[in-house]
Amino acid sequence: MGLIVLDAGVVIAVLDASDIHHAAAIKAVEDAQDSGDGFVLPASAYAECLVSPSRNGPEAVATVDQFLDALPARVEPATRAIGRVAASLRAAHGPGLRLPDALVVASAVVLAADRIITTDARWPVMPVRVEVVGGAG
Repeated sequence: MGLIVLDAGVVIAVLDASDIHHAAAIKAVEDAQDSGDGFVLPASAYAECLVSPSRNGPEAVATVDQFLDALPARVEPATRAIGRVAASLRAAHGPGLRLPDALVVASAVVLAADRIITTDARWPVMPVRVEVVGGAG
């Protein structure tokens, strides 16, 4: 039983059947559930997940929350420690790592997560195991 940090792209893909990563994201999440792993979604990634649903109304937002509750996945706040690690990662990787992604990785580092699941294959090498699911990110 490990701890997995989810990137926004995974949650978005699970909830959108038309997303290119949909099937792979579902499989990755189901495999992790079957292994008894716990899930964390950084608050920054949670916000990313809610952008499109927020355009579509409260029911769409509720669908995201219902999915996270059912998983279950806790939303991890952005702490000072996470911010510090994210800044260090951004400083080290520059434009190769966007701040939202650095916050996801920093959450995994601070929480000593076993891995991150993402749909983004463009990340540079990180100090935590990164599992990329689906097609090209």
